[in-house]
Amino acid sequence: MRGNCNTMEKPHKRLDAWKLGVELTIDIYKITKTFPDDERYGITSQMRRAAASIPSNIAEGAARNTQKEFSNFLHIAQGSLSQLGTLVEIAFRLGYLSASARGEVDAKMVRIDKLVSGLIRSVKTPHLSPLTPNRGKGK
Repeated sequence: MRGNCNTMEKPHKRLDAWKLGVELTIDIYKITKTFPDDERYGITSQMRRAAASIPSNIAEGAARNTQKEFSNFLHIAQGSLSQLGTLVEIAFRLGYLSASARGEVDAKMVRIDKLVSGLIRSVKTPHLSPLTPNRGKGK
């Protein structure tokens, strides 16, 4: 029998970058449903994997034991974000993505990039870490 594992207690779930990354991933899954069937194993799959990698790496990094490891995973999340940006551009140029959908995705990606960059900066200053319990209280 499994123990009671309340996922709401996981530290990454408090991070806006993770929350927005999950939203972006859902958006990408919905958008790519309209792509041509012959792209199922091409750009569709690549976009979905890149998008899912963003919040996944934020979560994995937050679960690590050191700030350095967390920072490394945040950098990987940024790399996945850059990869997704390239794939969005390609999909747009191929006519698979409308200008409005591209604009919405781009806006979320810019916001996530800023949030992840802020997390990386805060991880370099341990007393400001977003995962520190009681952050901003007492010290």
